[in-house]
Amino acid sequence: MNKKLPARLVAYAVFFLAIALRLPAQSANEPVNTATNPVPRDAKWVARHEQFVAQAKAGGVDILFLGDSITDFWRNRGSNVWNQYYAPRRAANFGISGDRTEHLLWRIENGELDGIHPKVIVLMIGTNNTGEERNSNKIRNTVPETIAGVKAVVTELRARLPDSKILLLAIFPRGSLGDSQRAQVALINTVIAKLDDGKMVRYLDIDPKFIGADGTLSTNVMPDLLHPNAHGYQIWAQAMEPTLESMLK
Repeated sequence: MNKKLPARLVAYAVFFLAIALRLPAQSANEPVNTATNPVPRDAKWVARHEQFVAQAKAGGVDILFLGDSITDFWRNRGSNVWNQYYAPRRAANFGISGDRTEHLLWRIENGELDGIHPKVIVLMIGTNNTGEERNSNKIRNTVPETIAGVKAVVTELRARLPDSKILLLAIFPRGSLGDSQRAQVALINTVIAKLDDGKMVRYLDIDPKFIGADGTLSTNVMPDLLHPNAHGYQIWAQAMEPTLESMLK
């Protein structure tokens, strides 16, 4: 009995020592910022991503649009404007509805830039990181987390395409004046504006073009107070054109 005691004590000592050694590391760990953690979505989404990878491998892209549904919808609501302004200039649209910064990061890291060397990348991302998950009180990301996500995207683009200029757009306004996401987006924009280095990254805020003098967002431009209609895409193109034209030179 007594002979077994020392062995048991040693086992306990080893067990508690292992716990003690792990505690500092565990307590030092901070929660993962999902906005900067690249992840894919579902199979349908992956299929779209693979189409973009194939398109990139074919080359011939001078202007690359990256983003979420607001960019994605150039294909339908904004198609006429796209055909007027961008199709003749070898532009490609790699926007996917519902994407957040972490999804775009995954796409960038998994082939969507391979084979292309665009002169300008038009980037707008982050609105889907704000707010809450559907049917849940769980927030998606905080303002600082979303800012970090946008910064991560810009950093990754600069690393992979150092000769491409980035036209970073302010996230478009959304919701009513009292909407929490409207306020979140405004705060995010004030910080990501500082990513403008005057050379390879230019920040452009065309939000005032969509907002009335009283601060309201017109349903004549964004019927759901989020996505532009055809008129909204015309406003976007016209407001962006001088800056884009200068960056393409």
